[in-house]
Amino acid sequence: MVILLLISALVGAGTALSPCALPVLPALLSAGAAGGRRRPLAIVLGLSVTFLLSIVGGGELLRHVGLGGNTLRDAGIAVLVIAGLAALAPSLADRLERPLAALSRLAPRTKGDGFASGLLVGAALGFVYAPCAGPVLAAVASVSAVTGRTFAVALAYTAGSAAVLAAIALGGRRVLEPIRRAGPLRVQRALGAILLVTAVAFAAGLDMDFETALARHTDDITLTAGLEKSGSVQGRLGDLHHTKPKFATPAKSSNKADLPDLGHAPDFVDTQRWFNSAPLSLDRLKGRVVLIDFWTYTCINCLRALPYLEAWDQRYRAQGLTVVGIHAPEFAFEHDAGNVQRAIATNNIKYPVVQDNNLSTWNAWGNQYWPAEYLIDAKGEVRETHFGEGDYETTEAAIRALLAERGSAVTAARAKPKDVTPVGTEATPETYVGTARAQGFVGTPPTKGTHDYGTPRARPPLNGFALGGTWTIGDEPATAGADAALRATVQGRFVYLVLSPPPGGRTGTVDVAVDGRRTKRVTVDHQRLYTLADFGHTARHTIALTFSRGTSAYAFTFG
Repeated sequence: MVILLLISALVGAGTALSPCALPVLPALLSAGAAGGRRRPLAIVLGLSVTFLLSIVGGGELLRHVGLGGNTLRDAGIAVLVIAGLAALAPSLADRLERPLAALSRLAPRTKGDGFASGLLVGAALGFVYAPCAGPVLAAVASVSAVTGRTFAVALAYTAGSAAVLAAIALGGRRVLEPIRRAGPLRVQRALGAILLVTAVAFAAGLDMDFETALARHTDDITLTAGLEKSGSVQGRLGDLHHTKPKFATPAKSSNKADLPDLGHAPDFVDTQRWFNSAPLSLDRLKGRVVLIDFWTYTCINCLRALPYLEAWDQRYRAQGLTVVGIHAPEFAFEHDAGNVQRAIATNNIKYPVVQDNNLSTWNAWGNQYWPAEYLIDAKGEVRETHFGEGDYETTEAAIRALLAERGSAVTAARAKPKDVTPVGTEATPETYVGTARAQGFVGTPPTKGTHDYGTPRARPPLNGFALGGTWTIGDEPATAGADAALRATVQGRFVYLVLSPPPGGRTGTVDVAVDGRRTKRVTVDHQRLYTLADFGHTARHTIALTFSRGTSAYAFTFG
């Protein structure tokens, strides 16, 4: 146990000297230069306390209360902004003092120690310094859980880091002492400016970009990297955990997956809203295996693939897999963020999804399919692709191989998808009702504008469709008018149709009859894919659909 604590303290000290800590140092030095002699120690103490709370209990606390993983970091940034404004404008701090008296303490004191304000500024820095803990702390903490000494190990790590940070703060104060004596108000205002710049940099994620750039363009320049790879650390961790060390870097792993290198993965380009995640980039995901899924929420083939994607995310996320859904819309209403969010909730998607409304990322990849999966290794290279449904075992095997190549310990247990929709065989081809891609229609085909199509053919040929009644048809939608109807002879197990309700918040309906017998009424309340029929097995049937006025139809799919 003593050896483990020493390792933790050394790793903590190394973290404070690593590039990860550099974005925090200007705020640490400037804040420590103001106030009394005890202020630098108060800053380091406040930093250490919140840092320790973050790495020991913060993550679990946030998960239990349902907040995002960046909440503590955001809270720290907010405190830095307040501290910076108070230091820049003492008059503002005075005005804030009446309703919020404690805020005035955030400004450094020209007289006295400024111990309380140092604690508050240090506490804010602790939350944004916490990500520096990195994979070594995670490894040590996981091993310490076996011994039941998680807090002791985290405390040793924090103490090692605090000792180095305190030395930096005290040394910087000594260097800046002549300047502080000559103009305390200038030092205070400089502190405010530095705190604000630091807060803006953290809010913009520049600290993460800085660390990523160093990682990409340097080779093991940190002390923690050396400690990670030392034989004594690896051996001791392995002995405690009764397993072989797992911390070899992906670039040097000998467990090379038998998959081709298909080229460097393009990043996410000109995207819109992110769901289930802050905005991501492939640079920031370096070191993880990434599965990109191009989909759209009215595509039945995409929806049938979702249970597998969700199962892989649940099974392998902790081992280093990140699934990212690229929502590339087909119809105009699929650009709406509210519709996409509703589909994500309906399908219980937990992994990150981003809107690609302009198909910029789609084009950057040269993609042509819904769904399309691209598997990226930990170094950012595309190693596997799959288009359309099926062959899920092959994709999962590739995921497991790349995780093993990364250095993850992949157990024998496989993902278990739930609510899988069976797929019929020999299905009728997909067709559209709008003029842009309509096919298979008999009699008068869909024609742009408003027309009366008369009585639809009673029994169209196999894979044939016939319109009846009045329709207003555009490139994509066909909107029902008086007596609007559609008949078709189809083959498959399922019949799906993308529908949109009438405008103005009204609800539409579609009455379905199969082989002359009415089977159901579909209520159309949102713009999405609806199941019109499930025959139980693949078979031929004639379906007759009657639409309420204002309901719009887009595309049929079968399976």
